Amino acid sequence: MAFIHNKKGELEWLTSPLLTAHGVTHCFTTRRGGVSEGCYSSLSFRTHCDDTRENLIENYRRISDACGFDAEKAVLCRQVHGTRVYKVTADDAGKGFYRENDFGDADGLMTKEKHIPLICFMADCVPILLYDSITGACAAVHSGWRGTAGAIAVRAIEEMNGQYGTKAENIVAAIGPSIGQCCFEVGHEVRDAFDQELHFAFKDNARGRLMCDLWAINTRLLEKAGVKSENIDVARECTACNGELYFSHRATMGKRGNMLAAILATDK
Repeated sequence: MAFIHNKKGELEWLTSPLLTAHGVTHCFTTRRGGVSEGCYSSLSFRTHCDDTRENLIENYRRISDACGFDAEKAVLCRQVHGTRVYKVTADDAGKGFYRENDFGDADGLMTKEKHIPLICFMADCVPILLYDSITGACAAVHSGWRGTAGAIAVRAIEEMNGQYGTKAENIVAAIGPSIGQCCFEVGHEVRDAFDQELHFAFKDNARGRLMCDLWAINTRLLEKAGVKSENIDVARECTACNGELYFSHRATMGKRGNMLAAILATDK
């Protein structure tokens, strides 16, 4: 199902029709509608660079006002291309930007607490938002090729099961804008990191390299874990192909900002 492009003035973000149908507050940002400048122009959320904190605060304010969540309560991933999924509680509200992150590295966050946005970042890697339609719990997952090889989205569902009783058949998943097979050229060592049954998602190109489809792999992994195919929404928008709309690490050789994906748990 095609994702919806939402606009408020110059601000533009995407939403998943499946998550929206369940009343889930969420978003996948583009690079449009912020105040950052230069290679971060304009809606960047990248820290530890020469963008200013004032710009980041304003960018958070704009997207949170548009989508209806409190940016000062948001909990942010500190991503290392791993598979750790951290359980967020009310005590964690605001950690990662407005408060110090004292829980360490995590490429996935999950919670059943209401009003606490979970945020992961991307600039080619795959953002995956998960929602339990029975318990109201949710998760935000950053899944580059290493995280995908480690099946971090499946790890998140397993952790949600252990903490909240989540069942895979009740999960709604949204796979956001990220690098597509059209642009993701990798070496054979990347394919070798995946189980052979997932090698269908790699195609040879004319240069003797491989083109990798992370959307297809993550979809297959979710389906194998028990998520219903009709409950998996894929944006199918390539960040590397669309530099005017998205930040892309590969297309800019790292000179870029970050986009974010955010999700909130619901009342049940």
